[in-house]
Amino acid sequence: MKEQSARLSVYKNEARKEYNLSPEQREEYRRTSHESRMAKLNAVKRLHERVHVINTPLLDPLSLMPQLDQHGLTALSLFSGGGGLDLGVSRAGYRHIASYELIPICKETLRLNCPDWKVYGGPEEGDVTQINWQPYVGEIDVIHGGPPCQPFSIAGEQKGLHDERNMWGEFNRAVNTIKPSAFIAENVLGLLNPKFNDFVKKFIIDQLSEYSIVKFEMHAADFGVPQVRRRVFFVGFRKLAAFKDFKIPQATHSWRHLQKQNQPISLSLFEASLPKTMGVREALGLTHIDYDALAPTIRSGFTGKRNTTSILNSSAGQKSWGEMKIWPNGVQESRESASAFPAKHQHFRLSIQDVALLQGFPESWHFSGAVYQRLGQIGNSVVPPVAYHVAKNVLEALES
Repeated sequence: MKEQSARLSVYKNEARKEYNLSPEQREEYRRTSHESRMAKLNAVKRLHERVHVINTPLLDPLSLMPQLDQHGLTALSLFSGGGGLDLGVSRAGYRHIASYELIPICKETLRLNCPDWKVYGGPEEGDVTQINWQPYVGEIDVIHGGPPCQPFSIAGEQKGLHDERNMWGEFNRAVNTIKPSAFIAENVLGLLNPKFNDFVKKFIIDQLSEYSIVKFEMHAADFGVPQVRRRVFFVGFRKLAAFKDFKIPQATHSWRHLQKQNQPISLSLFEASLPKTMGVREALGLTHIDYDALAPTIRSGFTGKRNTTSILNSSAGQKSWGEMKIWPNGVQESRESASAFPAKHQHFRLSIQDVALLQGFPESWHFSGAVYQRLGQIGNSVVPPVAYHVAKNVLEALES
């Protein structure tokens, strides 16, 4: 039990990290925090007129992942988080067997959206290091999961094998015990950094020696999701024939028109034939301002500073949000509360529903917890339409 509590407390301890700020920076932080607090209080007291109408999004993420008929293949989810992989795999027609997730609030989210699913969460039920996988032998066709990415991300200091959050060994243990026909694992692009070449070989490829494994990169905007988000996938097959039949998902959408505003672009015939990924303003149903772009990568509230209602990841991201006249801080619980809370420069203030949509979640998928917890789950999730296309191609390989 002590070990379980220690693993769960890793996330809590991150919240208590002290940041090295100069006295001037600290004073500026206090000033802006006070201004934000007062503006929020005035909004709650309805002392502001609405600064923008409640938006009606034009993007429906469900259209990016049409529901496939049930085909009989089963799936087991590890490190389930807010359910991005689970949702994408389910939309691809797999029968859900169970989800395992250490963080309790994520368990509530999964049960809220899928009350019929078996969901094991928290240190008592969801700690994969304590699970005997033997009962699942012969019952699972595909294991999928995103082992915690912090050991390989810049925000997580890239400690790799020496980071206690590294759970690749547990993912491997589940796969090697259950021996599914295939597995799908997702992680941050940092895992492709040459510094982790030995780790990938020794602790992923070599440890899953019964599987033929393909490694590839996916970009959310290639699949109609209006966000700059690149991730790496590892897909393994027990049978060589299925491995040879697997095709890395190809882009379903083109987004180069969002890279070069007001400049002529030359598209290949393939790109020209694809539907265009919406920019953020179009996707959210905002007024036209002669500029639109992809959202900068949405930060995860489960790394770095905690209890934050910001999705801002970098100073470059701040510039991009500013050019779209969208405020990435102080995200609100609902579109109604966002519309009544003025942001700086009269920019559009985001709601949780808006952020979830920019991550590829449909309006029907709801998150549990306080605002910062919901944002943490969203930013830490696999983009569902990306997961869908990987799972769909795995299905085609297994059935060929």
